[in-house]
Amino acid sequence: MSANTENTASAMDSVKWVLVFALLIACVAGNTMYGEMSVLVRALAIVAAVVVAGLIAASTQKGSDFIAFAKESRTEVRKVVWPTRQEATQTTLIVLAATIIMALILWGLDGILVRLVGFVTGLGI
Repeated sequence: MSANTENTASAMDSVKWVLVFALLIACVAGNTMYGEMSVLVRALAIVAAVVVAGLIAASTQKGSDFIAFAKESRTEVRKVVWPTRQEATQTTLIVLAATIIMALILWGLDGILVRLVGFVTGLGI
């Protein structure tokens, strides 16, 4: 009986996804066809259709999995210890200084290698 239920749920999910995409395509087509109507009316109709499509998508298995993932992600983000403004500024300055130092080192090595290769090959630059 559970296999039959899974097949029915899978088939219903497919129908729901087709309905979701049909609604979204209808939004695009309707916005094009009714271009002479008020922008406010078209925007409200599109928002309503997108909300309905979202609710239908949320009722599928993938939609409920996504909602569960989003809730877990929100919980994890709340656990993050964010740096203070001072810590962020200090870290940024350290990264900037390290980048400048490495750029100067690489610039110097490049100059030395260019002169060395020029000396070995006899080509002047």
